[in-house]
Amino acid sequence: MLTLARVGDVCILRVNEPKLTYPALSSFFAEVRRIVDGGARKLVIDLAAVAHIDSPCIGCLMDIHRLVEQHGGVLKLAGFQPRVETLLSMTGVHKILDVHREPAEALAAFDTLTLDRRVAVGHE
Repeated sequence: MLTLARVGDVCILRVNEPKLTYPALSSFFAEVRRIVDGGARKLVIDLAAVAHIDSPCIGCLMDIHRLVEQHGGVLKLAGFQPRVETLLSMTGVHKILDVHREPAEALAAFDTLTLDRRVAVGHE
């Protein structure tokens, strides 16, 4: 279901299913939890292959967001097909989660986040 790639300290989780819906969410969440429990703190979930999600999937993404935050990490979503992007927008998820059109944009946002934190504490 997931392919894991690492770029520096960022884990990119590519969903390899055309549908991310209720029947698959338990194993999806378990895989993500295993990765977070293993120490990953910067995650990008790449949904480029996913053409269909349902409302339980949105709830699952919010649960993953909370899980990552509880571990002191950051979650970003990327790579949306039009139908998925529309559903995320209609439900307001894009206001809560950090969403990017492309995984490369999400990776770049981590670099910006790191720079912003350094400036905030005076370590330019």
